[in-house]
Amino acid sequence: MEYENDELVFLAEDDSAEKEDVLGIWNILIVDDDEEIHTVTRLALSDLNLNGKKLHFHHAYSGQQAIEVMQRLGSSLAVVLLDVVMETDDAGLVVAKHLRETLGLEEPRIILRTGQPGYAPEERVIIDYDINDYKTKTELTRNKLVTTIIASLRSYQQILTINQSRVGLEKIIHSSANLLEEHSIKGFCEGVVTQISSLLGLDSGGIVCARAGRVLDKEENEDSVYVLGAAGEFARYINERLDSLHDRRIIDSVDKCLKSKAHLFEDHYSVLYLNSSGYEAAVFVNLKDEINDIDKKLLEVFVSNISVGYENVNLFHELSIAAFRDWLTKLPNRNEFINMLDDTPCKDSSNRQNVVALLDINHFSDVNDGLGQDAGNNLLVSVADRIQEKFGESIRMGRIGADVFGIIGHDEVVNPDRINLLFAVPFRAGDHTLPINITMGFCKLGQDYCTGINLLKQTNIALNRAKKDLNTNFGYYEPEMEEKTTWRLGLIRKLRTDFSARKLQVWFQPQVDLVTEEIVGMEALLRWPSDDGQFISPDVFVPLAEYSGLIIDIGAWVLDESCKRLKDLVDQGFGEVRVAVNISMPQFRDPEFVNMVKQSVIKHKIDPAYLELEITESVVMDEPQIVIESLKELKAFGVTIAIDDFGTGFSSMSYLQQLPLDRLKVDRSFINEIRPNQSAFIAETIVTLGNKLGLQTIAEGIEKREQASYMLKLGCDAAQGYLFAKPMPFDDLLDFIKAYNP
Repeated sequence: MEYENDELVFLAEDDSAEKEDVLGIWNILIVDDDEEIHTVTRLALSDLNLNGKKLHFHHAYSGQQAIEVMQRLGSSLAVVLLDVVMETDDAGLVVAKHLRETLGLEEPRIILRTGQPGYAPEERVIIDYDINDYKTKTELTRNKLVTTIIASLRSYQQILTINQSRVGLEKIIHSSANLLEEHSIKGFCEGVVTQISSLLGLDSGGIVCARAGRVLDKEENEDSVYVLGAAGEFARYINERLDSLHDRRIIDSVDKCLKSKAHLFEDHYSVLYLNSSGYEAAVFVNLKDEINDIDKKLLEVFVSNISVGYENVNLFHELSIAAFRDWLTKLPNRNEFINMLDDTPCKDSSNRQNVVALLDINHFSDVNDGLGQDAGNNLLVSVADRIQEKFGESIRMGRIGADVFGIIGHDEVVNPDRINLLFAVPFRAGDHTLPINITMGFCKLGQDYCTGINLLKQTNIALNRAKKDLNTNFGYYEPEMEEKTTWRLGLIRKLRTDFSARKLQVWFQPQVDLVTEEIVGMEALLRWPSDDGQFISPDVFVPLAEYSGLIIDIGAWVLDESCKRLKDLVDQGFGEVRVAVNISMPQFRDPEFVNMVKQSVIKHKIDPAYLELEITESVVMDEPQIVIESLKELKAFGVTIAIDDFGTGFSSMSYLQQLPLDRLKVDRSFINEIRPNQSAFIAETIVTLGNKLGLQTIAEGIEKREQASYMLKLGCDAAQGYLFAKPMPFDDLLDFIKAYNP
């Protein structure tokens, strides 16, 4: 290696330097099997001083010696000047690999040197072993060597500083994780002070401050500054205004830091500025002496990292507020109201019965739709304010839903009469004065412990029951209400399970021509076998299926099964028999209903004229336009239409004329009116009306011969009932038809 025109400065080696504090020297390891290289390198660099620290040299003449020195020095080793070719062609690379992988040291910087350019390492080695530089010995003049060493030392210093701060960062990260579980800004801020003091080797003594409007539920000026967390002598001021400390040095320096948005480093104290996404704070730290540059850098790195954590705990704080506080009325929301119920005893301090009530504003959506959402919001705030103003501290209140408020208090206050009085006077909602009505549900807290969620559920059951009561606007919870609800939900769940398991059955009841008494049709009837071998009544489970929406899938299956059986009848030679299927209102609301009917007919290749859809008058009256349009499209497709239970649903002649009907079915209740030597006026009227409209008529529930004869005299076309046949499974029906119509 040549050092042309370089001035050499000879200094004596000081072996005792190795014992100095590692922060006072730079440890340099020269690894080379050539003694001259060691001497020349040491002489070239011996006068180098960086950041007030001198170089201290260590020497190794083989790879094994280098490894031993590395193990001894550890991360205090700053730079390794490493020869590639020594006892072996790759001895230097083996040393580099051992340093990085076996010893796990990432701080020391490696400068590879070689006198044999042909043994240059691959690019992959440079990357994998974090090699700072690679030079041939001939190109390393003194100036270039000094430049390389300085760059490597600076890199080492940066890495070492970051790694030294890692312990502090891990502490604050661990602290932050714990504090997030505690949901505590105060705890996080105390941790910041403690960790900074620990990093600097000080007694804990600091203060964390921030503008109140960002993180505290204060109604004061946004510029007010509060103590959020502290340690040592300042701990007693947590949650107090900063000026309550009566220490002008702290007050002024914190204010200056927040206004300048920058760190302040003074002789005996520092104020660190935290900021992330607008969440800012000032950390005041007492110091014994002036802070040095290294500690300043460490603190800046530390503060930069914990600023993100500070933002996170603030966001968590805001999320916590959002999770338990209603944004509009500032009342506890549903979650917090449940917590409040959990903490409420059945009796208050005066041994009075505690009650929970739910107040539902009737037709609140009309206010939003008619006057706008702002008016609706103003109304909700007005309601909340009046209840709180009139009842004061005798109640606790929350907003449970969009237009539902919850109240907890003793029964002398929380009762229908007292609450109704509050709503007797109209409410002010912006520019509007609105009279409103409410429906209320009440639940008395029992002696047995009941969770808040169950109390809310029980009160809601009472509220829903009150909504169905036309005589009053309130209801109290009774256990049988819940029992009935539980029974209904259990039955719906069982129905869904049995339907999925294909346990439901479709039976058929024959319909006969009253003149010839030949079988001309059949009605498809749904049957649900119970576990005890009996059958659950359709009057019980069909309304539940409609309520749950399951009727759409069940109805589609019944229709498809009926079309399949109709095809079976055709294949057996009974092609003149029609099948009637009942259709409910939820099916008409299904946008795929019409197409589903058509696809079933096409799929089973049947004549649509032999598929009859039965609807009740109540279905027509519910949403007539949807029903009429759907039936007209299906009628055009070829399907026949019948009105079931005609005369029981407050018939509208205008709708009757619009429907594309083929048949009227006389309800069994009118058939039961038939007595010897007496006329059944309504049955006669329906048959006459059917004849006038050109519609066929069919009588339901014919159980006696005189009923059949009477309806035949009236001109009724067909009948079904136990007189002719009961409902039966399809296989039994097929045998019945063969025997009945030989």
